[in-house]
Amino acid sequence: MYRHLERRLAQHIRDFLRRSYGIDIERIVIEQPPNVRFGEYALPLAFELAKKLRKAPRKIAEEIVAGIGPIQDFEKFEVAGAGYINARLNRAALALAVAKDEEPQSEVPSGKILVEHSSINPNKAAHIGHLRNAILGDTFVRLLQYAGRKVDVQNYIDNTGVQVADVVVGFQHLEKKSLSEIEQLTRRPRFDYYCWDLYARTSQWYEQSPENKKIRLRTLHELEQGGNETAAMAELISTAVLRRHLETMDRLDIEYDFLPRESEILRLRFWDAAFEKLRAAGVLYFETEGKNKGCWVMRRAGTSKPLTAENAEPNESAEKIVSEEDQKVIVRSNGTVGYVGKDIAYHMWKFGLLGKDFGYRKFFIYPNQHQCWISAEQGERDHQHFGDVAEIYNVIDARQSEAQNTVIEALRGLGYDEQADHYTHFSYEMVALTPRCAAELGYELSEDEKARSYIEVSGRRGFGVKADDLIDKLIASGQKEVDSRHAELDDSARQKISKQIAIGALRYFMLKYTKQSVIAFDFKDALSFEGETGPYAQYAVVRATNIFRKGGIDPDAFAKELGRNISSDELGKFLAGKGDKDKDKVSDADELWELWLAASKTAYLVDQCIATTEPAYLAKHVFQLSQLFNAFYHRHPILAEADERRKKFLLATAAVVRRELIRALGVMGIEVPPVM
Repeated sequence: MYRHLERRLAQHIRDFLRRSYGIDIERIVIEQPPNVRFGEYALPLAFELAKKLRKAPRKIAEEIVAGIGPIQDFEKFEVAGAGYINARLNRAALALAVAKDEEPQSEVPSGKILVEHSSINPNKAAHIGHLRNAILGDTFVRLLQYAGRKVDVQNYIDNTGVQVADVVVGFQHLEKKSLSEIEQLTRRPRFDYYCWDLYARTSQWYEQSPENKKIRLRTLHELEQGGNETAAMAELISTAVLRRHLETMDRLDIEYDFLPRESEILRLRFWDAAFEKLRAAGVLYFETEGKNKGCWVMRRAGTSKPLTAENAEPNESAEKIVSEEDQKVIVRSNGTVGYVGKDIAYHMWKFGLLGKDFGYRKFFIYPNQHQCWISAEQGERDHQHFGDVAEIYNVIDARQSEAQNTVIEALRGLGYDEQADHYTHFSYEMVALTPRCAAELGYELSEDEKARSYIEVSGRRGFGVKADDLIDKLIASGQKEVDSRHAELDDSARQKISKQIAIGALRYFMLKYTKQSVIAFDFKDALSFEGETGPYAQYAVVRATNIFRKGGIDPDAFAKELGRNISSDELGKFLAGKGDKDKDKVSDADELWELWLAASKTAYLVDQCIATTEPAYLAKHVFQLSQLFNAFYHRHPILAEADERRKKFLLATAAVVRRELIRALGVMGIEVPPVM
C-alpha cells in the first residue's frame, strides 16, 4: 500500500506542475524522512525547480503546498528547511489497508521474462561461489513472480568446454579409465566430489609438460566435433555431474525449468544461422591483416562506431576504422567459434530471433513434481515452449561484463535495439575466503596470503568450499541448537527445523551483501544466529507466533479476519501522533506507527529490488522490520495488557508484522520453522 500511495502522490505533483507551471517531469523524486515524526514522504522537488522557475526553493515549496489541494489518504503537507516538502499520511487509513492486506494491483507488463542463473561447468562439485549466483538468481525469480511476472528459469550448461575436457583428460590419461569404468563411478554418491579432486590433479599434470597441454587441445576439439568416444565420455561425466548440481540446489529450494546445453548449440548449428545474419548486417567482418588476420571480428563494445559507407572517405572501408585494440575476435583463424559467438547465437534464440529451436526432453523431476527439461538434438513431441521472451536477466559475475556487453552490441548491430534494451547483465562480485576460513579447511597459506583480507577460490587448485559441505556443516550446527532446546520433538521434526534454520542462514548471508561487494566467507560469520542473519529474522516470526500460541489464538486465522474485526477509529486511537509539542521525544504512537509503516512496504521493496536488480534491499528491510518488532516485543507485554482494546491493537500489530516477515522471507527463499 505504501508503494501505491507514493505513486498517487507523484501523479498529483506531476499534474500540479503541468497545470501551474507548464512543466512536465517524468520522474518525481520522493524520499523517506529520517523519522516518522516528520511525515512519511519527503520531496526535494523545489530544489530541482529553482533554476527553471528562478525562485527560491522554499518559495516554490510553499506554492506547491498551498496549491496542490487534498489527496486521498494524505493528511497534510508541510514545508521544511530550505525547501523540502514533507507529506503526512492519514495513519489510520493506511493501517486499516495493511490490516485488510490491501495492495492495489499495478499494471503488469506483458511478455515472459527469462532469468538465467547458476550456469555451473558440469565438471566438478558446485562451490560456494556458485551458491551466491544461484541464490541471487533464484531470489530475483521470486521477486519477479511476486510482482506478477511470468518467468522462465534457465541454467546454461557448457558441456563441451575446456573444464569438461580437463576432467575427461584426467580420466583418460591419469586414471586410464574406460567408458564402462567411468559409468560405474557415476553411480557412486557424490561423483562430483571425485571429479573435483581429479580436476585439480589434471591442472597440476598440465604444468609438468607442454605435451600434456596439447592433449587438452586435442580433447577439446574431439568434444566439439562429437560422435566419438571422447565426446561420449564427456556426455556421461557432464550429465552425472549436472544431476548432482540439481540435487545440491534442490537442497536450497532452487529449481530450473530448462537446461540448454552448448553441445546442442553446436550440433544444431545455431552459430551458422547467427553468423549469416551478423555477416549480412555488417556486424561481423573478415580481418585480412594484423594480429587478427584470418579471423571474423566485430567492434568491441564501448568503442566508437566505425564510419558508414555514407560518411567514409573515398576508398576507405568502414572496417578499417576499427583498430586492432577495438576488435573482438568471434571466429578464430582456425575456424573455431569463441565463447562469445556461441553466446550471441544463444541470445538470439532467447529473443526468438534465430529461426531455429532446440529439441526438448524431460531430464529431472523435483520432489514437488516440477519438471525440468534439457536440450536435445531430437526431443519429445509434446514439450513446454521456451525462448521467445520479452526480457532477459543473466546472473553472471562481473568478470564477464565485456562478453555480456559484446552480445548486446551484436543485437544492436542487427537492429534489435528493443531487445538490447531489455537485456540485463545481473552482475555480481565473487565469493572469496577469509585467511582464517582457508586455514580451517587445511590449506597452506603463504605469509602474504595470511595478511590479505580475503583469498580467491580456485577450482584448478581444488581450493574452495564445496556447496554440499557448507550446507551439511550449517545443518549440523543448527541441529546442535535444536537438539539442546527441543528434546521433546521427534528426530524428523528436529531435522526439518535444523535444515530450515541452516538454509535461512545461508540464503540470508548471501543476500545481505550488495551485489558489487566481494564476500569474504567465514564459517563463524555464516553460522552466527545473532545480528543481521537469517535466524534472527526467523526468530522474530517465531516470537510473534508464540504470542498467539500462548493466548490460544490461531495467528493465521486472526490475521485473515483482522480487516473485518478492527476499525479505522480503533487503529487511529493508538497511532495518532502528538504533533510538534516535543520534537526531541519519540512518542509511543510514533514508535508503533513506525512498525506499521515498515510492515506496509513489502511491495515497495520488491519494486525497488527489481528496478535496481539488488535483492540486498529486501534483506535489509527484513532485518530492520525484525529489529523493530523485537523492540516492540520487549516493550509491550501483550497478553498481560489489561485494556482489552489496546490488547486487541497490539495483537493486530504482531499479526501484520508476522505476516509481512513471512512474506518477505518467502521471497528470499527462507522458510520459518515452528520453533527455534
